[in-house]
Amino acid sequence: MAQNPPLARLELSRSGIRNNFQHFRSLLRPETKMLILVKANGYGHGAVPFALEMESLGASYLGVALPGEGVELRKAGIYLPILVLTTGTDDYPEMIRYGLEPGMPDLFALTRLREELRKAGRKDYPVHINIDTGMHRLGFMEREIPALIDFLAESPEIHIEGLYTHLAASDEVQHDEFTLGQIKLYDKLSTQIMQHLPYKPLRHVLNSAGIERFTEYQYDMVRLGIGIYGISAISDPRLKPAAFFRCPILQIKDLLPEDGTIGYGRHGILHDGITRSATLCVGYADGINRHLGCGRASFEVNGQLAPTIGNICMDMCMLDVTGIDCQEGDMVTIFGDKPTAGDLAKVLDTIPYEIFTSVPRRVNRVIID
Repeated sequence: MAQNPPLARLELSRSGIRNNFQHFRSLLRPETKMLILVKANGYGHGAVPFALEMESLGASYLGVALPGEGVELRKAGIYLPILVLTTGTDDYPEMIRYGLEPGMPDLFALTRLREELRKAGRKDYPVHINIDTGMHRLGFMEREIPALIDFLAESPEIHIEGLYTHLAASDEVQHDEFTLGQIKLYDKLSTQIMQHLPYKPLRHVLNSAGIERFTEYQYDMVRLGIGIYGISAISDPRLKPAAFFRCPILQIKDLLPEDGTIGYGRHGILHDGITRSATLCVGYADGINRHLGCGRASFEVNGQLAPTIGNICMDMCMLDVTGIDCQEGDMVTIFGDKPTAGDLAKVLDTIPYEIFTSVPRRVNRVIID
């Protein structure tokens, strides 16, 4: 029986990951802790393998969006502290069981957590208080801080492990005055809360862009997200891709003008000298957005960029490989260093985050180098 061709895979570059970690580490004081965000399946890179790499490199914390994401990491044997940013109010028993640290946005959530902690007979359970300084998504507003302080005074079940806020536009120069205003307000409100605590919690404000652009406000910890995956707010060339999305060529066709068209809807028209096509084993079910079809994007084939032909299919897509030396089984790079996730994002008028997180779990994640 003929051997099946290799499947599409997202190759996690250990050297790229370590390069990015060390780069951001070099921007910080030695005592500043690093929280690495591995939410949304590690920004599409694979939460468990990425978290294991971060643990081995010396990260202090991991961050996830949902309780289930944190449980997945615990079940994989990861022991770093894990901050859960979006807890809801129904999963507290499971969070307590697995030792996950919830981000608390309001008194309703804190009250529900306190109820569960009392049932479990727990004291001094670590939580992080989310302070809303201008993002206006989640968190305690300035006018709600006095009520928070009163609540904490009568809640020995709660230990404030961290106080944090989220910068809304730290990557955009035109909003720097707003960003600095957020930091100033955070400093005021976090100090106000700390004056009523008998201990010092971790303060953390900066995200990836903040680390690059507002390093002096690193406080006790930073939260590194998209930067660890190789995306820089300042186009820093020292960052490297953390992953390469690759797949094999399934079939190559030599074409004649009378063959007419390629693909669904006959949108791949044989003109402008197209004489050879390659069919790949990835499509929109693998995260290849349909708007990348019909020549709007190109993928790398043996060092050369080959444009798409026709519509992207569910499980396949086709490239124009006229004049490119390639054969069936050769690996094609969808994104990595050429093209980059940023290149595809520009075509789609979106951001690299969406490119990364669009790669589904059916695409294998493997560690290379």
